[in-house]
Amino acid sequence: MKISLIFLGLFFFSCSADVKSKRNLVEKVIPNASKIAGFSLEMPSDSIPLRSMEPVVKNGANWVALIPYSIIREGKAKVEYYDKGMWWGESLSGTAEMFRMARRSGLKIMLKPHVWVIGQGWPGKFDLKTEGDWLIWESSYRDYILTFAKVAAKEKADIYCIGTEFRIAVVKRPEFWKQLIKEVREIYPGKITYASNWDNYQNVTFWDQLDYIGTDAYFPHSKKKEPELAELMESWEKEGAMLKAFSEKWNRTVLFTEYGFRSIDYADALPGKNEAKLKPNMKNQKTAYRAFFQTIWKEDWFEGGFLWKWQFREKIGGKNDTDFTPQNKPALKLIQKYYQKAS
Repeated sequence: MKISLIFLGLFFFSCSADVKSKRNLVEKVIPNASKIAGFSLEMPSDSIPLRSMEPVVKNGANWVALIPYSIIREGKAKVEYYDKGMWWGESLSGTAEMFRMARRSGLKIMLKPHVWVIGQGWPGKFDLKTEGDWLIWESSYRDYILTFAKVAAKEKADIYCIGTEFRIAVVKRPEFWKQLIKEVREIYPGKITYASNWDNYQNVTFWDQLDYIGTDAYFPHSKKKEPELAELMESWEKEGAMLKAFSEKWNRTVLFTEYGFRSIDYADALPGKNEAKLKPNMKNQKTAYRAFFQTIWKEDWFEGGFLWKWQFREKIGGKNDTDFTPQNKPALKLIQKYYQKAS
């Protein structure tokens, strides 16, 4: 009997050691455990059923970014937000319902209000000429961000992003941003970040008051029509070295508040004037994601990120699509592979 017990003990010890060995092996193979594997969601124009979140979870996401828009009219200073005049998902009630659906689906949430500049779209070029106009912008933008800070607090957002790609405003009005951070923290107790543009994160001077260095990571990596994986990986490694040094300087991990790659020729180049005429290229998008996952994704200083963009429309993506979404494209299986290992 004693001999049997000894053998039984040795058997369980061996099994335990084998399981431990396999676990350690898995940990070595998957160094990116617990990364933020996020999808940026396009807020739907009308209410959607809970099952709409199923593909998000199926494809490995553990986080989503909810993005309610406001507007600035070109040449004007005031930020305008209309609770009843926006898409359903961008209204206060619609945003709150999107929170609840994401929670019921087991997802963590970053709330990330955006400003759309009518006539040019991108807030990166937004600038004002007079002090009076800047004060109008600050007052209206503060109201917008604090309104959604209350939503973030009530719905228990995991991260709140206080702005996106205001390349000029963060340089010209740093004291406004610092005061805004203080006011947001009086309302919302969770983690806070700001989404800098990829070419502007080094010009932001208030990272020490935030919890993450946030950047929308559309770094250019190649001017070639169809670059090879090795070239893109080398470019990411160089970019990563700078991001790592910046992370260490500010003692904050880096969060890609947006990232992604178009399914198009020249996908890793800076946007060009003839972009609308470029042909679909599914290989480029998949290669770009592969280079990202095989470099930056595994780094300790990298918190994770939110790919651009997941939409709730019936027909989206596909072989003729040249936009960022990976939906119904070969890149999605690759994303799923790495995302499912991240949680």
